[in-house]
Formats: sequence, C-alpha cells, structure tokens
Amino acid sequence: MQQFSLKPVLAVVAALLFSSSLMAADNQDSAEELATMLTSYETYQADFIQIVVNDSGNKVQETRGSLKAKRPGLFYWETRAPMSQFVVSNGSSVEVYDPDLEQVTVHNLDDRVQTTPALLLSGEVDNLEETYRVSSRQVNDDTQEFTLEPKSEDSLFVSLRLTFFKEELQEMRMQDSLSQLSVLSFDHIQLNDPVDESAFALEYPEDVDVIRDEG
Repeated sequence: MQQFSLKPVLAVVAALLFSSSLMAADNQDSAEELATMLTSYETYQADFIQIVVNDSGNKVQETRGSLKAKRPGLFYWETRAPMSQFVVSNGSSVEVYDPDLEQVTVHNLDDRVQTTPALLLSGEVDNLEETYRVSSRQVNDDTQEFTLEPKSEDSLFVSLRLTFFKEELQEMRMQDSLSQLSVLSFDHIQLNDPVDESAFALEYPEDVDVIRDEG
C-alpha cells in the first residue's frame, strides 16, 4: 500500500476498491477461459521433457517420459530410466510407483494436483478460482499463457504457468517455494484421440511395499 501513501485517503480507498474488483474479474474470467479450454480435452497424450533449474539458474535434473490423460479422472504418467517413476489416477486415488524403491504409495486424489499439476488434464477444473488466483496473457495471435497461484499457504508450488499454442497445451512451468523451477515441455501431442481405459492400469510386482497415505 505504500505507493498510495501520498494521496488523499478517499483516493486511496477508491483506487484499492477499483483494483480489487479488476483483479477479481480477471481471476474469474481467466479461470473460466482456462477451464473451458481444458475441458475440451477429452483425451491428451504426449511425450515430455522435464528440466529442473535451481535458484542460481543451473540445471539440476532432466527427465523424459510420456503421459496419457482421459476425462473424467484417468491419468497415467511414466518417467523413464534412470529415474523411473509411474503415477496413475483412477479418478478417486493416485498411485505412485517407484521401481528403485520397490514401493507404491497410494494417495487420496484430494490436493494431489498440487504435487502433480498435470492432473489438471484429467481432473475437475470447473472451480479453479476457488483454489487458485488465475491470470492470463496473450503472447501473440496463437500463443496464450495462464498463471495459477495457489491460495493455500502450504502448497508445494507458488506458481504454475501453462502455455497454449492454438489452444493446445505445449508447456508447464512450476516454481516452488525454494525458487526451484521445473519446466515441462510436451511433444508428439495427440489430442482427443481414443484411449482405452486399460491404458490407465498400474502394474508392479506383488512383493513391492504398498503404503496408503490416509492424510
């Protein structure tokens, strides 16, 4: 509020009320536009490259893999070796399989989008403005960006940026509370092609440890 400290009090109040109403409108309009775009995706399949950069701008990790998403609620994520991991959602729970640890962790779907934002491709998006502050920016005629900032203070990321080219999701950028940036770039995108539900089954050996997170 310091920038208004030299103005008359009534002008301060008027300016704050006006800017707050604009922010609320932008949040709702952007959230609705993003929700409309995402719900048009009945299925989404792609390969990805994920690069993690630390707060000094140095690359600390690079992984590759593929994902499949199908509404409502079906999701399959595979990160390839040497950092193999599988994340699968059936709409009510999320299973995370780490082959190196010989462990499967089962979470309730609630709030899992905070750790795996790509679940936006298959999950509920009609009320995004209740969970996020949403803004948008038109980069050019074909490219649009949406930025989501979680309202919850205990979120694992502080901002998530989705970039669309001709309404096709091309990139996600997630920044965490430690200023670490994770960039997820999609390639070989298949939009709304048929995907059998059997593609969303997680297979793992019977002797792995299964841990159920009831929190």
